[in-house]
Amino acid sequence: MENSDLLVHKIALSLIPGIGNVTARNLIAYIGSVEGIFKEKEKTLLKIPGVGEVNAQRVAKQNVLQLAKREVDFIHKNRIQTFFYLDDNYPTRLKNCSDAPIILYFRGKANLNERRILSIVGTRNATTYGKELCEELIQSFSKRNYPLLVVSGLAYGVDVHAHKACLKYDIPTVGVFGHGLDTIYPAIHAPVAAKMLEKGGLITDFASDTKIDRQNFLRRNRIIAGLADATIVVESAEKGGALVTANIANSYNRDVFAFPGRSNDPYSKGCNNLIKRNEATLVESCLDIEKAMNWDMNSPAPPPIQTSLFVDLTGDEQKLFDLLKGGDRFIDEITAETQLPMSKASGLLLGLEFKGLVTSLPGKMYRVR
Repeated sequence: MENSDLLVHKIALSLIPGIGNVTARNLIAYIGSVEGIFKEKEKTLLKIPGVGEVNAQRVAKQNVLQLAKREVDFIHKNRIQTFFYLDDNYPTRLKNCSDAPIILYFRGKANLNERRILSIVGTRNATTYGKELCEELIQSFSKRNYPLLVVSGLAYGVDVHAHKACLKYDIPTVGVFGHGLDTIYPAIHAPVAAKMLEKGGLITDFASDTKIDRQNFLRRNRIIAGLADATIVVESAEKGGALVTANIANSYNRDVFAFPGRSNDPYSKGCNNLIKRNEATLVESCLDIEKAMNWDMNSPAPPPIQTSLFVDLTGDEQKLFDLLKGGDRFIDEITAETQLPMSKASGLLLGLEFKGLVTSLPGKMYRVR
């Protein structure tokens, strides 16, 4: 368990009203440490971009430290793990999202950096068709010989059916909450949540005693999208939280898939629109997802070609090239292993593609040619 005083300050920063995740990062970047933020004078805080007079006063008052201390007691009592965005254990995929939470609270045993992670979302009013799709999809994945983690929101409908199917077919699954880990909402899903802890888990960026609020559930959708390589929309009406998650996933440059439905079915309207607007790839089975994500492990890799005669590379280009010579990598793995920002790594990889050294594969994976 990390130093309790440092953890108090990390949590306190996340509890300051008006200080979002981007502003919190700016504060740390300018001041140099989390503890230093709470020792800084108001006039200094005013000079930091995005803070402003009101927020500077809120930080200077330090009235959240007591709340944070109580939260630390709750964390220790309930054996909750915390992931701060600067920590090594923070989920890698989520760390690459600009608006990712600065702190996460997690209970369970799931590997949040699993090789393959999918988010499955959909309407709360799941039809028989939607429930059967969840069951068939998860059952198909369970027959594969690769590790997989499934993320959803433990809400009514598609979410809970995806979790239940994972439990049935022994696939780890994680539920993302729009409230603290002291509550299960809806309460009827408490037995499912308890079972998920055995191999999967429960995660949130909300502290305990957070009120149940609709806006919080919309906010948590960025975690559902950001934790995964791809988001699958099973069923959705023309408007709804599943479409919000799909839009967020697209903004993160993650893959989005949708199952098509009948044109006159209100709970397929959202999926059909995503496909029609090219905001999601049409899928009918796990085979379509595997092909799009380059997860077909039976496909032979192309033979390596002679690279000794290629043009000189910069230091960072050589670093990327050497990494990929050790095997195919997803973009999230590349940024994690090289410590290069996503934007810079993407640009360098594009340059290596132009030089004929690297090829990009579906699912944001890269391979030496």
